[in-house]
Amino acid sequence: MRCEPTGRQSISALGRLLAFTLMLSLLLAGCQMQPPEPPDEDKATIDRMLVMIDERLDVAPLVAQAKWNSGAPIEAPEREAQILNQVSEDAAAVGVDEDFARRFFDKQFEASKQIQRRLHHRWLQEGRSPFADPPDLAEEVRPVLDRLTPQLIEALADIERIAEVEGSGRYLERRATELVQDDFDGEPRAVSIQPLMERLAR
Repeated sequence: MRCEPTGRQSISALGRLLAFTLMLSLLLAGCQMQPPEPPDEDKATIDRMLVMIDERLDVAPLVAQAKWNSGAPIEAPEREAQILNQVSEDAAAVGVDEDFARRFFDKQFEASKQIQRRLHHRWLQEGRSPFADPPDLAEEVRPVLDRLTPQLIEALADIERIAEVEGSGRYLERRATELVQDDFDGEPRAVSIQPLMERLAR
């Protein structure tokens, strides 16, 4: 003898079906609302840039130590101007927008000087004496910066290539917190990546 479903059973089954359909719709909508991610190759390009920015910022404490001992000013406008002029020439040679390259390196200078100023202020408050074995700017620091400069210019060319890739700016902002040092509340990091954030698509 076959039992026919009651009206209450039919309503219950219909309710479960509607609930399942609603849950599935919400899951699909959630997937569609996820912001787009750049391709893995473009992520690698951004990561390489961020690693080099971090390496450059890592030199700032060494510069701060050398200048603390020598009493040299943190500001070095003439040297910065020379570097920026050379950056413009080198950027143009590889097809990178000169203004973009100059702004990028100007922000690297500023981020480095922020670290140096903070350290000098801290050492002044502590009554810090000169360092016993300070780094040599000419022999130890500038070779690192000179090596990084052309590599960063090449990386800028790659950044320009992916500038319109959707999600590249969001990816850079997220990865910067993982790959670039956050000393001093992350302010130098924010300054150093600012030109890239302005360039890359969100």
